[in-house]
Amino acid sequence: KDIEFIQSSYFNKKEDTRFSSSVGKFVGFTEQGVKYAANWNKDASYLSAMKARKEVYCLNNVQIDYNNIL
Repeated sequence: KDIEFIQSSYFNKKEDTRFSSSVGKFVGFTEQGVKYAANWNKDASYLSAMKARKEVYCLNNVQIDYNNIL
């Protein structure tokens, strides 16, 4: 429940866009990033794939990472 998948894109050391699994869509932080986010949010299959990354990356590895830390 407490796991969140975040993928950010940067340009010139500034965050352009971010996908957050808790929000469920892309958010743009620059003028160009807002345009990218709007285009990516229109594509339902791409959004579904991004949402699935939480299970693929996070939920499959959380127990392994947790055990390694302890």
